[in-house]
Amino acid sequence: MWKNKNVWILLLGEFIAGLGLWLGIIGNLEFMQAKVPSDFVKSLILASGILAGLAVGPLAGRITDQVRKKTVMLIAGFFRSVSVLIMLIAIETNSVIWMIVFLVSIQISAAFYFPALQAAIPLIVKEKDLLQLNAIHMNVSTLSRIAGTAIAGLFVVIMSLSTLYLLSLIAYLGLFIITWFLTINETVSKTTLSSETRKKGGFKEVFPIIKGLPIVFMTLVMTLIPLLFIGGFNLIVINISELQDSASIKGWIYATEGIAFMTGAFIVKRISGKLSPYKILFGFSFVIGISQLMLYFAQIPWMTVLVFAIFGFSVGCFFPTASTIFQTRVPKEFHGRFFSFKNMLDRFIFQVVLLLTGSLLDLIGLQLMGILLGILSIVMTSFFFSKFKQYRKNRMLKEAS
Repeated sequence: MWKNKNVWILLLGEFIAGLGLWLGIIGNLEFMQAKVPSDFVKSLILASGILAGLAVGPLAGRITDQVRKKTVMLIAGFFRSVSVLIMLIAIETNSVIWMIVFLVSIQISAAFYFPALQAAIPLIVKEKDLLQLNAIHMNVSTLSRIAGTAIAGLFVVIMSLSTLYLLSLIAYLGLFIITWFLTINETVSKTTLSSETRKKGGFKEVFPIIKGLPIVFMTLVMTLIPLLFIGGFNLIVINISELQDSASIKGWIYATEGIAFMTGAFIVKRISGKLSPYKILFGFSFVIGISQLMLYFAQIPWMTVLVFAIFGFSVGCFFPTASTIFQTRVPKEFHGRFFSFKNMLDRFIFQVVLLLTGSLLDLIGLQLMGILLGILSIVMTSFFFSKFKQYRKNRMLKEAS
């Protein structure tokens, strides 16, 4: 796998894109802090971009399945670079309207880019290497997030916002140039894709696929379990900081969770040699539920750090495994639409969980919320595990007959 130039291009591109993304995110927050006094209006502005990404999701999935993945990634990368120029106009004119145009355009670009990226990964490595590549890809993404936020936090103090966005533009242009060197063999995908499928090409063709593959459906629903924690992650961290009356605990939590995530993603390949991907999925889903229950002890600093270490490690094993199941079980000719649908679902769930977390924190507090989410996660895991065992049993009986 490491002799494959596409792997190195993909990982380097992910790191560069991550730097550009987080430079832009910090810049967005800084610009809104100066120009938009209302927190509610800030949330509406951010939501405008997310809603635009959701709106074009079906179109993005259809196009990704109809044309070359590299072409979609290049076009999306080009328009992402152009989007940064729009933000430079917003800064020059002190216009919040131009910033909204920037957010809408960059989210639309992302709605095309990420499904194409996920669909391209199974085309550049062998199936046996998918889990390892997914894990490493997520580690690189985490590293770029850590480096990007640290660099942006420093640069926003010592340089102008325009310069910060220029660095973001350079990063996106670097990704665009690197993507040109990708060599993706899409012969199989193109020959298996019927002309009828190309004509219709909507999500209507994806839903029967998901329904007809119980493993894919169960995995898709189970990804909600870590999202119950991740969606309100920042609110939870802020609440813990207030509960312990400590500003430094936030740094410990973010650092611990990031390191634990990378550790989990690093060793999941070894774990997969001893356990099936489904045992990994259900096992770590259950552990995620346990970590949520442990939030009951959030007033104890060392226990808090332990909670996020367990959660980070579990998620680091969970997500690469889930991605591998999707990439291997869903037919390649439907990858674009499937990953576009999943991207839309994740964005929607993030917004719902964010609102749910805020409401629960106000109504019952962090500790009781942790108990509630933990019980919900464990019940969901147990339910789908029993369904999985029944599915395997029925399949074995069918094969025996």
